[in-house]
Amino acid sequence: MRYSIKTGSVAAVKTACLVVPRSRAIATAEALGIGEQARLTLAGTKNETGSVASLFSSGKPSRLLVVGKDDEATTEAAFHKNVEAAAKAVAGLDVADATLCLDDFEVDGRDAQWKTRIALAAISQASYRFDVYKSKRPKKSKAKLRRVAVLAKDRAAVAPAVRHAQALDGGLALAKDLGNQPPNVCNPTFVAEAASALAADGVAVEVIEEDGMAELGMGAFLAVTKGTDTPAKMVVVRYQGAAASEAPCVLIGKGITFDTGGINMKSTAGMAEMKFDMCGAASVLGAAKAAIDAQLPINLIAIAAAAENMPGGRATRPSDIVTTMSGQTVEILNTDAEGRLVLCDALTYASRFKPRAVIDVATLTGAQVVALGSQASALYANDDGLADALLAAGEQSRDRLWRMPLWDEYQEQLKSKFADMKNIGGSAAGSITAACFLSRFAKTFPWAHLDVAGTAFKSASGATGRPVPALFQYLLGLVR
Repeated sequence: MRYSIKTGSVAAVKTACLVVPRSRAIATAEALGIGEQARLTLAGTKNETGSVASLFSSGKPSRLLVVGKDDEATTEAAFHKNVEAAAKAVAGLDVADATLCLDDFEVDGRDAQWKTRIALAAISQASYRFDVYKSKRPKKSKAKLRRVAVLAKDRAAVAPAVRHAQALDGGLALAKDLGNQPPNVCNPTFVAEAASALAADGVAVEVIEEDGMAELGMGAFLAVTKGTDTPAKMVVVRYQGAAASEAPCVLIGKGITFDTGGINMKSTAGMAEMKFDMCGAASVLGAAKAAIDAQLPINLIAIAAAAENMPGGRATRPSDIVTTMSGQTVEILNTDAEGRLVLCDALTYASRFKPRAVIDVATLTGAQVVALGSQASALYANDDGLADALLAAGEQSRDRLWRMPLWDEYQEQLKSKFADMKNIGGSAAGSITAACFLSRFAKTFPWAHLDVAGTAFKSASGATGRPVPALFQYLLGLVR
């Protein structure tokens, strides 16, 4: 999808489809010579936030989409609902292109750049399709909501938002494509190949194989992959957009390309969704692609910890004890708590980069879904400044996060009689104790953990790409 900017009079815009708010519909329709038709059509349609009415014209544009209600409140919530409705409507139309008249949508306290970013993100979500494995693919709409009509004085302000929206669109598509791939295709090798495609000037990709992990002492990571014939990979993408002396931000993603639970096998209910257990890795690669495409002047490292968790004759058993790269020992009481095992070694590995911040992303616990559902990702952090920046990025991108406690009292649940810690803390506060486990490997740098088990995918529609929007917005905030 390509985005661009158009300026000047709304009525003079060359486009197949024009999208305007209801409050400006009559004036626009009159300028197009269809004022009476607009009055009659709107009189018989819903006048509410999120409603969409369609009018036809014999000229250009050939179609006028009217969104919202007459006396629309200029709130962020109303704007979100209206642009999401408009994006879905256009995605279903058979038109060559469309133009969203953002200047006509007024939002208290928000400028054209903010409106552009939010609107194009909604368009990206509505336009995404994944049907590569259908023998007879549905007829695709020609519509591409790719042009933004703004006043000439706003062009300079809007241009960065359009460029960033373009980059975010590519990052989201990568994250969602990886998440939606079937597990017989998307295994750790596939993830490594997808990451390697990001290599370019200023971007280096390294793939650490299992023998390399063994040399590094990654006993926890390797414990997860013992039961499968598919070798694990730890993929490291390094993007240098700033001086080499500038400390990088490190993103780490859980990449369990299929999670049976191992010896502690899951029930059949929901097992098919376990291909989405690599969405953390998909999201950090998507965020990295967005940063690379936007050419952000920062240094960034994205690590995808990719493995399969399968049962087998060599699989890790409940009560096995392993030694992590940090030297700490872990008693594995549940092989289905495997994400934290690959992440803990990846966190230790990240310390060698002397990072300004480390953020790990994982579909880690069902407890996160119980606590927050699909509305917000759980945020844990050992640094208030990092937590506040991520929360603000989530609000700004509409990819919300909610900070959860990381109190020392919860660490008590991880005590083991036979090792330094257990990999589970019991049924109570499962998402919190998982974060507490990871915190033990993140003591030397500012660190945040995002548990996205409820937000990274939807059962009915697949991978959402979250939290790529929040991560990308956070990275934008690092630009000086």
